[in-house]
Amino acid sequence: MIFPPNTKLRLDPRDEYTHTPEPVPNYNESMYFNAFDMKSGIGSWMRIGNRVHEGHAEMSCCVYLPGGEVGFMYYRPQIANNDAMDAGGMRFDVVEPFKRHKVRYEGELLIMKNPLDMANPSHAFKNNPKKPSLIELEFEGVSPMHGGEIVTMDGKPIELDPNNSVFRGHTEQNMAVNGHITVDGTRYPLVEGTGYRDKSWGPRHWHNFFWYRWVPMTFSRDFGVLLSINGRPDDVPHVSGNVLRNGIYEPVRKIELKTDWDERYFHRSFVANFETDKRAYEMKAKVLTLIPLRHKPRPGQDPNSFTRITEALTEYECEGRKAYGLSEFCDVINDGIPISVAQGQA
Repeated sequence: MIFPPNTKLRLDPRDEYTHTPEPVPNYNESMYFNAFDMKSGIGSWMRIGNRVHEGHAEMSCCVYLPGGEVGFMYYRPQIANNDAMDAGGMRFDVVEPFKRHKVRYEGELLIMKNPLDMANPSHAFKNNPKKPSLIELEFEGVSPMHGGEIVTMDGKPIELDPNNSVFRGHTEQNMAVNGHITVDGTRYPLVEGTGYRDKSWGPRHWHNFFWYRWVPMTFSRDFGVLLSINGRPDDVPHVSGNVLRNGIYEPVRKIELKTDWDERYFHRSFVANFETDKRAYEMKAKVLTLIPLRHKPRPGQDPNSFTRITEALTEYECEGRKAYGLSEFCDVINDGIPISVAQGQA
């Protein structure tokens, strides 16, 4: 996101907890965690988004199983307040702000041999079995917190147009993970797992993103990469990110992403060349398993236009290190074509 002029980011440990919702219909407060372990071949991500003024939460759980199957579940459970991140069998607890969190999910997962079935959610849920699952993970921050709330230079909240906003505040962090994921009776341990988390709050319409590439990657406790590219119609894409080295962030100044697409415009692999003030990097990425998700257009918009977010279990290689992580590609899709491709920006 490009910040308004004369603003700054304020990082406050109180923002780890839920906020008093703003009086706008599309207020959203969300937390997200992902976790990966190459030894067990498992990957996962979990999200809760509270949309209290709409009377419901968004609960998403995704598990990438060894062999290419994906377990997925999405609910919109009813909520009456914004007091906790606890909905649909999933719960996030802050143990120590900026440092430790617990994630738990107990419920069913839709097991798909072909995860691309989720391009048509109705078909996917009718034609794939549901199996019980239990996820219990502990997350430890291995990097400083990144981000914060956008405020004026004297620390006051900024005015936002809720119809064109995606968040008021946003934080991210590289994580170490341990615990277990059990699906249909098979238990997968995460002993020295790696992961990433983020949190956001404020007004949000998913369509306002237009397109972005989000690459949050933790190779180890002392090395991680975050790459973010955000595009808007008829504008130069905005790049941001950082490299974590031994507990210190090096801000990313330049990103070049070369993507290999399949015939449906799902990314199969990509090469990221990026620079900090200290050095240049090349990171290679190969998609192992991908699931496409979509957000329907707002009422009154073109029904052939929707926001698609592809969530891919990805094998990364950089500086001789390999690890699993996530690559998230988001686009408004118009008549089957991603807006970034149609505008020659991707």
